Amino acid sequence: MSIHHVLKDVVITSTFAVFRHPVQPACRRHGGTGRGQKSNKNIQGFSPDSTTEIEMASKYKQIYLSGIKTISIKTRKSKVSPKDFAKIINPRAARVTEFIDSLPHMLIADDLRKLADDVVRSRKKKKPVILMIGGHVIKVGLSPIIIDLVKRGIVTHVGMNSAGAIHDVETAMWGQTSEDVAVNILDGKFGMSKETGDFINKALVKGFTETSEGYGEALAKKLIALKARNRTLSILVSCYEANVPVTVHAAIGTDIVHQQPTMDGAATGEMSFRDFKILANSVKDLKGGGVVLNIGSAVILPEVFLKALTIARNLGHKAQGFSTANFDMIRHYRPQVNVVERPTQRHGKGYNVTGHHEIMVPLFAAMIKSTMK
Repeated sequence: MSIHHVLKDVVITSTFAVFRHPVQPACRRHGGTGRGQKSNKNIQGFSPDSTTEIEMASKYKQIYLSGIKTISIKTRKSKVSPKDFAKIINPRAARVTEFIDSLPHMLIADDLRKLADDVVRSRKKKKPVILMIGGHVIKVGLSPIIIDLVKRGIVTHVGMNSAGAIHDVETAMWGQTSEDVAVNILDGKFGMSKETGDFINKALVKGFTETSEGYGEALAKKLIALKARNRTLSILVSCYEANVPVTVHAAIGTDIVHQQPTMDGAATGEMSFRDFKILANSVKDLKGGGVVLNIGSAVILPEVFLKALTIARNLGHKAQGFSTANFDMIRHYRPQVNVVERPTQRHGKGYNVTGHHEIMVPLFAAMIKSTMK
């Protein structure tokens, strides 16, 4: 038996109507046949019947649109016009500046332009440009980009978490980093590379007991002293040689060197504490300009930066009126509130740039350099 035959025999009764099929029947309200008349139209196999008439009343009122006043699109305020659209370029012949100019003049593309302008303007005013990075920035191959910005005098301070220091040291010393965690954790070998632990932990103990240096400076000096074969790719070394502060901010228990017998909690804590104070000293100069960029640190650097900023302000430094930006593949709570929002409230501007570091960072660096004159 077909569904049409089944439905044909079903009669549904309500307070307002009686009908035999779900199709809207003809009625006076809809311009069909009048009351008591039969529709001559056979719809989807149903026979016409006088019981198909419906006059359903709604208990809800609808607003009438007849009094609406329209306006002309010519006088309407609009946000997009063809002048803002992307431009076509010849990829074989175009310069980088032409590619940047070809990007649409809207949303993140324009935010990147404004942020690049902020960086260039800040450096012209001799204001800080502080770069905070997570380990992922190094292990996706962006060290040359960061080093170039340091050597050009664009970046005036680099802060990293201790995972960043590990990737930097391993790359500089042995030309490889980023172990296969999924494989090595199966038998307890994850994070147990002796050379990495010995290098970092012993450098920290020496710096702690013999000098007033911080975490980043101690590692940089050791890489230089040992003539690390890839030291030209080391952010630690490049910053030290350019007289740019480089700081490492550790959370004990988060990194592979904390698992090994050479780990000294007192040394690690003190060396990281010294670097925290070095960062706060840079942050205090964020007065009436400057930029803070957080790239790929979801927790450590946003928390450290917020505390460094409140120290600077507590000590009477008017660290306000600067720009901040968070670059990451997804948006996280702490970078959003501790980097983009809270530090710039009332004075300054915060930006959010979502995308893969290996694409967005080279693009942004190129935009900065193309803006400089």
